[in-house]
Amino acid sequence: MAKIGNIELGDFPLLLAPMEDVSDPPFRALCKEEGADLMYTEFISSEGLIRDAVKSVQKLDIFEYERPIGIQIFGNDIESMKQATEVTAAANPDIIDINYGCPVKKVACKGAGAGILQDIPKMVRMTAEIVKSTNLPVTVKTRLGWDDNTKYIVEVAERLQDVGIQGISIHGRTRKQMYKGEADWSLIAEVKNNPRMHIPVFGNGDIDSPEKAKLYKERFGVDGVMIGRASIGYPWIFREIKHFLATAEHLAAPTFNERLEAARRHLEMSIKWKGERNGIMEMRRHYTNYFKGIAHFKEFRMQLVTLDEQKELFEVFEAIKAHYAAEGMLSN
Repeated sequence: MAKIGNIELGDFPLLLAPMEDVSDPPFRALCKEEGADLMYTEFISSEGLIRDAVKSVQKLDIFEYERPIGIQIFGNDIESMKQATEVTAAANPDIIDINYGCPVKKVACKGAGAGILQDIPKMVRMTAEIVKSTNLPVTVKTRLGWDDNTKYIVEVAERLQDVGIQGISIHGRTRKQMYKGEADWSLIAEVKNNPRMHIPVFGNGDIDSPEKAKLYKERFGVDGVMIGRASIGYPWIFREIKHFLATAEHLAAPTFNERLEAARRHLEMSIKWKGERNGIMEMRRHYTNYFKGIAHFKEFRMQLVTLDEQKELFEVFEAIKAHYAAEGMLSN
């Protein structure tokens, strides 16, 4: 049984990764319905929270049905991160997560996210201060190291545990790799197998099928897996993995009707939560996966990713429904 603080997550929990402009409340609602055991928000800038920036504060929105839910913060200044922790705790999440893994230039090159992997002593000091400034369980999301020469994750995980974190998720790549190449889970397994570690260790990177989740569970012995890119436009990945782990059989793929309805609901919630412009723009990355493998869909996809008024978009959904109903695809 994996536990973070007093939060029981089951035998092999599936976590939704914190992804910028993806892991928002509309998408989290769909992932929760499909079996995600623990979800994290998009990462939130500590400086933005302190300044009361609208976009940062909006990301603190969490809902009862999402629990357990973690809010993830990032920054490079220890004092700002402590203040942001207090602001975050007031939003009443179950967990506060620290982002030490984001590889993008505008974050990492300012010493935040994965950038702090170049200064491990500061990483440990910052973590200790955050743990001290809240009664909530604190977890960390990080990478193996900054580059191939600095893969210190086994020692780093132990030091972070020693200053009080209660769970760690490790992406099996360095910052330098970004998202390229194959994730190396052998070092994640080393962290898990370190006899001094007693907090849950979650693996992240390349889990894109039920078979891979089962293989990595057995091969690397982690306490659970965190799923990121494979869930974009495909929240069913959670239920498919759970079913496969329990039965060693594949669950039937979502029907065309399920895909269509999920995408339409997702768009509706996205507009309601972010407003028409942002809601429409940020949905675009999901459509490819929602309708992957559907024959003759290219023209509809082009409309979904180029139209920018909700009335037109919902008309496209009606047109898709009519077209594929005529093809006999809505009943299967």
